This record gives sequence, C-alpha cells and structure tokens, in this order.
Amino acid sequence: MNWLPVYLSLKVAFYATLLTAILGIPLGWLLARGRFAGSSFLSTVVMLPMVLPPTVLGYYLLLLIGRQSIIGRWLQDTLQINLVFTWQGAVLAAAIVSLPLMVRAVQASVENVDPGAEDVARTLGKSELVVFSRITLPLAWQGILAGLVLAFARAMGEFGATLMVAGNIPGKTQTLSIAIYDAVQGGNYQQANFLVILISVITIGSLMALNKFSGYKRW
Repeated sequence: MNWLPVYLSLKVAFYATLLTAILGIPLGWLLARGRFAGSSFLSTVVMLPMVLPPTVLGYYLLLLIGRQSIIGRWLQDTLQINLVFTWQGAVLAAAIVSLPLMVRAVQASVENVDPGAEDVARTLGKSELVVFSRITLPLAWQGILAGLVLAFARAMGEFGATLMVAGNIPGKTQTLSIAIYDAVQGGNYQQANFLVILISVITIGSLMALNKFSGYKRW
C-alpha cells in the first residue's frame, strides 16, 4: 500500500485550511459587518467556487498563475516560485475551493455576535483591531471552528481543481482523491475501496469532532 497520497492529502489539507483561515476570517467579518459599495459583488465572487465546476475553477487558476500569465511570470522570475504541477499549487486550488465554506461560517457567526458588546468597547476607546480580536473573535469562535473543520474536510476531498493545477504526479501531487480515480481507472478496486473508506473516516471523524467540541448538533 502506497501511503504517499495519504500524507500528501493531509499536508495539502492542513496548509489549505491555514490559507483559508487567513483569507476567510477577515472576509467573513467584512461581509458581516461591512457596509460598503460592492459588498454584494464581493460576496458573489467569494461564493463562486461553490457553484463553478471544479475543472473550470482549475482552468481559471491556470490562467492566473500559469507561466504564461503576468502573475505566473512574476512569481517565476522574481521569487523563483512555480505553482503549476506542484503540491503548493494543490494547496492553492484546495484553499480556493474551500474558501466559501469558511467565509459563510464566519459570516453567520459574526452576524450572531451582539453589536452592542462591540459598541461598548468602542466607547471605551478601543481600536477596531482590538474590538475584532478581543470581542468579536472570542464570541464567534464556534463559527470559526466550524469553518476550519469544513474547509479541512473539503480540502481533503478536492479533486477537479487540484488535478487541473497540480496534475497527477505519483509521489509529488497525487492526492487521495486522485489516487482513488487512478485505482478505479486501473481496475484496482481493492485499493480504491480502501482509500475511499480511509478518506471517509477522516472527513466523517472531523465532522463528528466538530459536533462534539463546538456544540454544533446539526450539519
């Protein structure tokens, strides 16, 4: 049994969840508390990965970070970074696909925080950063935790966008989902069954842990 896809999927999911948190927490707060022109457009853009076919999303990412794009050439020439056909590219693809789940969870949780508690802190002269870090985030921790777990589970199972951006290179970019596809295509159903059970146990276990430790009873 080749355990490299398992290790790679866990690594990709971990870093994708971290990136999703860095982007998703402020975005969720902004959509929940911000009142600005273009908020509806921003919300639509953030939610696009939920409705776009993963292969289409992967193609857009290729256009954005490929070697022929402005960003891709800058990354290659300036920072010597190439994201295409690398596990880092898989992280980016998984993070983009998982981002809407994180944003929605954070947004819903922040909207449930009593604005009065934040206003009291402001009247005491606290900055917005202090209000956000010491009032809003602690009160919205359940939604943030839910977003993290859902993003991790989604990143673990990502297939289409990852395949488009990172490819299918055994030992380098072949994640669990891609390994399952390969096993089925090759007629190795014993391996496919094992990998399917494994990824199901990981994702279901994550959701069960979320329900237990955060008090969420329904998903």
